[in-house]
Amino acid sequence: MVSNMEDTELLLEQLQAISQTGKHYSKDVFDRERYDQLESVAKKLTSQLVQNSSKKQLNIYFDSDTGYVTPKVDVRAATFKNDKILLVREKSSGQWSIPGGWADIGYSAGEIAEKETFEEAGIKVIPKKLIAVKDMQKNHYPKKNLNYIYKMFFECQPTEDDIHSGVETSDVKYFSLEEALDLNLSLARNLPADFKMAFDCHLSDDWQTYFD
Repeated sequence: MVSNMEDTELLLEQLQAISQTGKHYSKDVFDRERYDQLESVAKKLTSQLVQNSSKKQLNIYFDSDTGYVTPKVDVRAATFKNDKILLVREKSSGQWSIPGGWADIGYSAGEIAEKETFEEAGIKVIPKKLIAVKDMQKNHYPKKNLNYIYKMFFECQPTEDDIHSGVETSDVKYFSLEEALDLNLSLARNLPADFKMAFDCHLSDDWQTYFD
């Protein structure tokens, strides 16, 4: 069961998706007016129920995409060496996470895993397995915005050893599972269960991709 706040966020996401998709596909001027009204109501509800949401932020959220609304995709690259996982420390929060970020247009999911690891940890990697595809809402990750998000986790193999921090990271290290779980983790990016799953995948000879 989701909490009341999570349930409210999901309803707001659905309202935003209905209004945005309706405006894109509707040819009737009166229908478009109704979808504009629906979006206005959704913005007002969001501003009342979501803390620290300015008018500018709401406009960015509601107006940033066009067309049929689909989930955003966050890709994480779990790279292992000597049975330890590579983690990066975020400059912005000081918290640790598996390297990764938003999927960009023009890149496959595996290429995003490679790209983000190189940018955040300074090394080239090769994606080997798809560990999991997780629905962020269903797995109760803390959320910083109202986007509906799928998270993809890849197991990767390093092809070089010279790890170093990047523009958005302040430290890079390999950790055992026990060491990783003792860190100040960025829970919006990775939950303790994600680390356990990544290690299970790494140590398995016959891993089956997890999905919700």
